[in-house]
Amino acid sequence: MLPPTERLPQARELIEMDRYFVVHAPRQTGKTTMLRTLASELTAEGDIAALMFSCEETKVAGDDFTAAESILLGSIREAAERSGWPEELMPPDSWPQSPPGTRVRTALSEWCRRCPRRVVLLLDEIDALQGNSMVSILSQLRAGHNARHEGYPFPASVVLCGLRDLRDYKVASGGEPGRSNPASPFNIVAESLRLGDFTADEIAELYDQHTQETGQEFTKDALERVFELTQGQPWLVNALAFETILQIGTTATITIGQVEEAKERLIRKRATHLDALVARLRELRVERVIEPILAGTWPDIDTSFDDDVSYVHDLGLIRGTRELEIANPIYREVLLRVLGHRTERFVQADPRSFVLPDGRFDMPRLLEEFVVFWREHGEVLIRQEGYHEAACQIILMAFLHRLVNGGGQLDREYAAGTKRLDVLVRWPFTDSEGGRHLQREAMELKVWRAGENDPMPDGLAQLDRYLDRLTLTTGSLVIFDRRPEAPPWKERGGFDQATTPSGRQVTVLRV
Repeated sequence: MLPPTERLPQARELIEMDRYFVVHAPRQTGKTTMLRTLASELTAEGDIAALMFSCEETKVAGDDFTAAESILLGSIREAAERSGWPEELMPPDSWPQSPPGTRVRTALSEWCRRCPRRVVLLLDEIDALQGNSMVSILSQLRAGHNARHEGYPFPASVVLCGLRDLRDYKVASGGEPGRSNPASPFNIVAESLRLGDFTADEIAELYDQHTQETGQEFTKDALERVFELTQGQPWLVNALAFETILQIGTTATITIGQVEEAKERLIRKRATHLDALVARLRELRVERVIEPILAGTWPDIDTSFDDDVSYVHDLGLIRGTRELEIANPIYREVLLRVLGHRTERFVQADPRSFVLPDGRFDMPRLLEEFVVFWREHGEVLIRQEGYHEAACQIILMAFLHRLVNGGGQLDREYAAGTKRLDVLVRWPFTDSEGGRHLQREAMELKVWRAGENDPMPDGLAQLDRYLDRLTLTTGSLVIFDRRPEAPPWKERGGFDQATTPSGRQVTVLRV
């Protein structure tokens, strides 16, 4: 394990400055471990009594802030009892009596009055507080914080840790994120820190710890592929290692092929972490951000869109808040697989029938079969697809996944505003003499929408650049016609040959 507190050195600095601040990051990125370690280190140094506790149980209280107060104070006491602290650092045996809506402030003040050290609180899972309960607890923290300069005993520093930034707690509690109000309980924090992902060097350091303990090494290509697939997302980094070492049963040097196998197993299993992300896809504010990324279009921007982007970024689904792009290749694949699950059930073709006698994959036949499938099911599937603007991309990717992923792999590239989706089919096969080869087939997806010009010229240029990057000599351009004047469904599916700007011959399919 990497030293947790080194991942967020600013946290210690802010605590030493007696600041109240937020630490936020997607789930299972190491927030809780970091907080627990930080609290332990601070307490061991002798000047601070730092207590980390979870607010998770307050979720059942909902808007009942009186119940939330009782649960929260109970969580503080239980955490202190588990800490092994000496008696003089412990909170009072019984909290002082106080009216509802003031009990947390009064209790913390009494504890700080008795404690010989500065008290620091680290509230994990702050997201669990809901509505009026969140407003009440934060209001009490703010009231105590603001009274400290008058000699009022209160925690020197408070860290609110959760999935979201505080501005989103404000939205969840009925506030307006863009409106400034000096009396708002949401103005309690001086800083908002985001726990970042691992760098490539940190992944190498983490995996090297396994090597030092067991002697089992990772090839350089394997380490690079882990970073490429995960972009440093901590849960994925650890999950890939677990799948490779323990589940697959690898004992020799771990190669890039075993990392790929681990990735496939991880996606097929749909572990809890991935399922939690998938569950968010049907939230309207998530769909508003993710749909244009899948469709390659520019999003409809209004006054709330920036907050939606920040929310989706805090969930860990996108890489940043400026250029809208899915956070990592594993998430890219998971999102399309999940959204295309309904379509896959309509695909009746046998994947084995697309394997040629020499072991290669029959890509021309796959495109021909897709035409038949599109004519028969496309209109119905588009109407059923919740992500309507990205329906064509989702449906074709589901078709490809159903027929390719049994023996090959799909790499997908897409982002908002690109007006395309790039797909690379990788198909390993063995020839008649036992030689091992990798067949690669590139495809570009474009959508012809109402009021737009024919996307074929742009598509050929974009496909040309994609093929150049892959060092391939040919590929396929698939153009979906979504215009009202598009040909009838039964007449769609024309094939042509075209030449890219650099002179490559490619197949063009219009559906």
